[in-house]
Amino acid sequence: MILLSPEQHTEYQLIDTGGFEKLERFGPYTLTRPEPQAIWDKTLSEKEWADKSNAVFKRDKNSQEKGQWISKPDMPERWVMQYRSGSLHLRAKLALSSFKHVGVFPEQATNWDYISKKVKQIPEDKPNVLNLFAYTGIASLAAKASGADVTHVDAVKQVISWSRDNMELSGLDNIRWVVEDALKFVNREVRRGNQYNGIILDPPAYGRGPDGEKWLLEENLNEILRLCALLLKKKNFFFIINLYSLGFSALILENLIKAHFPDITNHEFGELFIPDSFGKNLPLGVFSRFSDQTI
Repeated sequence: MILLSPEQHTEYQLIDTGGFEKLERFGPYTLTRPEPQAIWDKTLSEKEWADKSNAVFKRDKNSQEKGQWISKPDMPERWVMQYRSGSLHLRAKLALSSFKHVGVFPEQATNWDYISKKVKQIPEDKPNVLNLFAYTGIASLAAKASGADVTHVDAVKQVISWSRDNMELSGLDNIRWVVEDALKFVNREVRRGNQYNGIILDPPAYGRGPDGEKWLLEENLNEILRLCALLLKKKNFFFIINLYSLGFSALILENLIKAHFPDITNHEFGELFIPDSFGKNLPLGVFSRFSDQTI
């Protein structure tokens, strides 16, 4: 089991954590957001947090997820952030959403680099990559910018539009957009006999498909991994899954991967984290990834 943290984020900084919150800089703007795993004390004072923050997310009293942003006058509703690493240069639109998210998960940068590297190593013309629960599509952009044909699947039409904006901002085109329940899409792809060189999953703990399909991580994860094992090519392949759910450990994910992909040899699994400026390491989910040993 390993710990992974991004190294290339020049436009992102985790400044401080504690008191169930995190203080982060995205480009020129600094935000305060809830963070349930930051159970320790803050290093900076409350005044320093308030002075640094351009916007603070406040949860609604009757909701664990929804809330509203309290912004200073200089804080825009939308702005653009860049990610550069080697030959990878991506641009993404960020926004203050009612669910505390801003459109990018910075801890995933280590996986964006992995995707780019693996796509370039596959000895095929335009390897095909499937991104499930793809959100605003930064992983899709990393694959596309590195030479892949990309199928991007998400159940929320507005998020697909956001992803398309990110594609255009990054100077890319021709990503295949699919607005559909991920499990339903994967079932259909298996029936059609389709396969992919790369599969990326970032499933939520809970969600709804466009037709009201219910997704529960603990009930559906085993099934979607079984189907993904049928969709993944037997040669020149890579696979990545991320989970951000307090009930799932890296060991649970390791057991699932071993059950459905018994023949893999270069399996990495563990936790993603980002250190704040004072050396406190904030855990940000578990991951598993592997590839054909020849790439």
